[in-house]
Amino acid sequence: MDAVKLAVIGIVLLVAGGVGLLTGVLTTDDALTIADRVWPILLFVVAVTIVAELASSAGVFDAVAAVLARVARGRARVLWALTVVLAVFVTAFLSLDTTAVLLTPVVIALARRHRLDPVPFVFVTVVLANTASLALPVSNLTNLLAADVLGTHDPLPFLALVGASALVAALVSIAVLAVVFLRRVPARFSEAPPLRTVDRPLLVVSAVVTALLLPALVIGLPPWIPATVAAVVLVIVFSVRARRTLRLQMVPWQLVVFASGLFLAVGVLEGLGSQALLANVVGSGEDLFSLWQVAGVGALAANIGNNLPAYLALESTAGSPARLAALLIGVNAGPLITPWASLATLLWHDRLRSQGVEISWRRFILLGCLIGPLTVAAAVVPLALRG
Repeated sequence: MDAVKLAVIGIVLLVAGGVGLLTGVLTTDDALTIADRVWPILLFVVAVTIVAELASSAGVFDAVAAVLARVARGRARVLWALTVVLAVFVTAFLSLDTTAVLLTPVVIALARRHRLDPVPFVFVTVVLANTASLALPVSNLTNLLAADVLGTHDPLPFLALVGASALVAALVSIAVLAVVFLRRVPARFSEAPPLRTVDRPLLVVSAVVTALLLPALVIGLPPWIPATVAAVVLVIVFSVRARRTLRLQMVPWQLVVFASGLFLAVGVLEGLGSQALLANVVGSGEDLFSLWQVAGVGALAANIGNNLPAYLALESTAGSPARLAALLIGVNAGPLITPWASLATLLWHDRLRSQGVEISWRRFILLGCLIGPLTVAAAVVPLALRG
């Protein structure tokens, strides 16, 4: 799904929402409530995307990758493990799309510079973009929506609810990746010459702004505030030192249109009574099997359609924090089987093709059929143990 198709789908959904408003299925008050909920989330998505894009243009991610290579000291499997850590960190603080879109080309370049097969490294970015996106509210758009339901911007209550599950999801998926790919990584890699920095002051400022943003995202402020401040600072800096880097394509307007239309369309469906129908599917209860049911339905819906509409459609049926967390596990860690289940996966594959790395969807699906169900099933267990 390219950007144009995403925007077209969003426009169709907006039209459907408009029809719902005109026919009275969706009331004006309901539409305003949806808008009041959506704007801070979408503003955060736009701002953090701009920050990540500009930081990448300044060479921040390349510089971090070069540091990892120096730390690895020629040990290829250590470099792979450090790439895993980097992917988890970037996903947790800068969202799964940043890992899929911006970190993937970095790890490809890192592997090629050291004469390594990039495949074991790029599968790290796509798998952990999804399974590690349970960590913080800012890690995934679905998490921001769930945090809104929980009524807090403070990441501590969110971590108290899903932290153990997020850890399990990351560890299980990393373990499977290690079993599948580490045997393809040689013991040693060739040292490469140091990267040349084009604009060192720009790199330093971008690195400092990004570094300051990370803790600011987890101190309890609404995430859009620090993200917007960071984006404005970097846009000003780039307008002085690298004006040509600034372009409208950095703004993910297609995603904004898609998400806006999706929120309205789900509101229309709820007005038509979808909540009662879906409640029968997800069941009730907070025992292990009931939570598996919620997570399983979420994962299935995500792989049939997409994780964002799956979450929105099922959110109102969760009924409790534990069941909401189980739904998040399903829609965040589960969409690894079909290519369209997560937008991050489609963006990842587009980046692979642009970098000349060929990975078939068949190969992705086979690995996803192994990692997805295992990760979802294991990550739900801590929720049941909490009760």
